[in-house]
Amino acid sequence: MSGPLDGVLVVDLTRALAGPHAGMMLGDLGARVIKVENPGSGDDTRGWGPPFLHPEGAERESTYFLSTNRNKESVTLDLKDDGDKELLRELVRRADVLLENFRPGTLERLGFGTDVLEQLNPRLVTLSISGFGHDGPEGGRAGYDQIAQGEGGLMSLTGSGPDDPQRVGVPIADLLAGMYGAYGVLAALMERQRTGRGQVVRTSLLAAIIGVHAFQGTRWTVAGEVGRAQGNHHPSIAPYGLFHCKDGSVQLSCGSEGLWRRLCTEFGLDADAPGLATNGERVDHRDRVIELLEQTFADISPEELLARLAGAGVPAGKVRTLDEVYGWDQTLSQGLLVDVDHETLGRLQLPGPPLRFFAPGPDGETETTRRDHAAPPVLGSSNEAIRAWLSR
Repeated sequence: MSGPLDGVLVVDLTRALAGPHAGMMLGDLGARVIKVENPGSGDDTRGWGPPFLHPEGAERESTYFLSTNRNKESVTLDLKDDGDKELLRELVRRADVLLENFRPGTLERLGFGTDVLEQLNPRLVTLSISGFGHDGPEGGRAGYDQIAQGEGGLMSLTGSGPDDPQRVGVPIADLLAGMYGAYGVLAALMERQRTGRGQVVRTSLLAAIIGVHAFQGTRWTVAGEVGRAQGNHHPSIAPYGLFHCKDGSVQLSCGSEGLWRRLCTEFGLDADAPGLATNGERVDHRDRVIELLEQTFADISPEELLARLAGAGVPAGKVRTLDEVYGWDQTLSQGLLVDVDHETLGRLQLPGPPLRFFAPGPDGETETTRRDHAAPPVLGSSNEAIRAWLSR
């Protein structure tokens, strides 16, 4: 139950979201993650709010910080202080993984360039996350999520139309960079088993955004078409999107011709009508498809419409608010909420890890997913314990 990375030590020098998200992912998998923070203020996200819990007291904690720092310990070190630098060197000597998301060149100026880290610990895997890459003509740019969403093209694909670019509703560039970073760390740890040596893994907010362009990327690189925002309907599949009905809306997806025909059969539509018989034709006549379906659904409530779509075997769903998501039985069944005991805030419920693990056996599968999660740490709460451990 301790997780597949039990025994792996991660030293996390990161702050804000991309790096801390990578560290939390590794901690969720059982790694011991020691978060190094600035004395006094700590990670920037400790001040990002409201909302705060205990907003007026010394025990104030931001919900932003709580979202991305479970399963970690906190130690405060001043990296401009020689004594604290020596403590970091000792942590590096013992670590398997080092995480950092300083602007390129900062770690070197602090005396922890890649050459120094390699001398301290040749087996160390270092994850380095930047805004726009560590080299190239704009490699030194500071990286912020919404700027990266815009520069990486994602905002041009998101919104009600080409003149309405919108950011994604979460810091998706940061989150994706953290995910790609954790993925790279795991690959480097696997390679270390073969070579005995660590290496540096680098990614960026820009790389993470471009890495998820998917079909929109090849739409340009192969077909020469520039994708644009077009609201809640898929650019290459029709019907696929959000459709209004009586007193609400539903989402549905006809990802195959068979599903299109099931939809038409259920609602008495002609699947072979001119201009609608194939997906390509329906994409070319998307506005007509939307109008046809919304006219068909106009007197049907969302609940009845979802029931009929389910009965016909057409994938469909509602648009839930977050309170609905976290109260949904399906969310709870997947372990996507975890209970933790916070040092000052008491019992908390947090969004949980998105991975589950199962061991096959003669009597069927046994779930081995980690169940005991630690609350995000109070600033410096492990100072004494970690300093004592390093002195041994």
